[in-house]
Amino acid sequence: MTVNVNGVRAAARKGGIAWIGEQLRSGAVVVACLQEVRATTAQLHEVLADAGLSDLHVANQDSLRLGHSGVALLSAQPIRNVKQGLGPKEFDGTGRWVQATIDTASGPLTVASVYVFAGDIEKPVQQDKYKFLDAMTKWFKSAQKNAQMNSEHFLVCGDVNVAHTTADIKNWKGNVGQAGFHVDERARLDTWFDTVGIVDLGRKVAGTVDGPYTWWSNRGQAFDNDSGWRIDYHLATTQLAHNCTNVVVHRADSYAQRWSDHAPVIAHFDL
Repeated sequence: MTVNVNGVRAAARKGGIAWIGEQLRSGAVVVACLQEVRATTAQLHEVLADAGLSDLHVANQDSLRLGHSGVALLSAQPIRNVKQGLGPKEFDGTGRWVQATIDTASGPLTVASVYVFAGDIEKPVQQDKYKFLDAMTKWFKSAQKNAQMNSEHFLVCGDVNVAHTTADIKNWKGNVGQAGFHVDERARLDTWFDTVGIVDLGRKVAGTVDGPYTWWSNRGQAFDNDSGWRIDYHLATTQLAHNCTNVVVHRADSYAQRWSDHAPVIAHFDL
């Protein structure tokens, strides 16, 4: 599972963390990747304890900027080889990447939870976004090589903050040239999919249709009109993609039932 929780403490108050816990405890989900945790490590563990989930295995990277970003991995199964941060070092402490390995029947699976900068075309943060996307490209190249040479599985899950094609954003005409749908951002994803060979599992399963969207603005009637963006991804190495059987967006039945502005997305595998 991947889900931007839009603040783990707020999500807990609205029932979201309990729902995630149910998925993990039932075995429906093996690893939950969270973004925008917006809490220190101690605060995250306090939230989990309050929800009766203190026995979960946790890996996270919080942000030195309090109340901002933060990523985590939750699992009912043991995890190992935890690594915080993607590099370059300038992104240390930004709460945007954590990875760990879990054992499966088909061998070890390395899973990363990522939260890419939202960006702003008019501000320096857009250059940070490009640098981070480029660092992901480097990581993907290495992951593909390891998968081919050592039969290892790698999966990156999270909020990439880029709609790749017009099928991934309802109002694409109004967002051309803006952060989230800028040609330079989308070109990075082209490289991942067309050159490196990483597979966008959501698009692989959905095919050539609009959406399904995973994020809707809280403004206006965006959710009710399904005027959204598909910016939450499961990104797999080529070999692992062959084992994916389905990807499901768990969109709330109504605006009032949402506990985040993102929907949880669950990829199913035969491993």
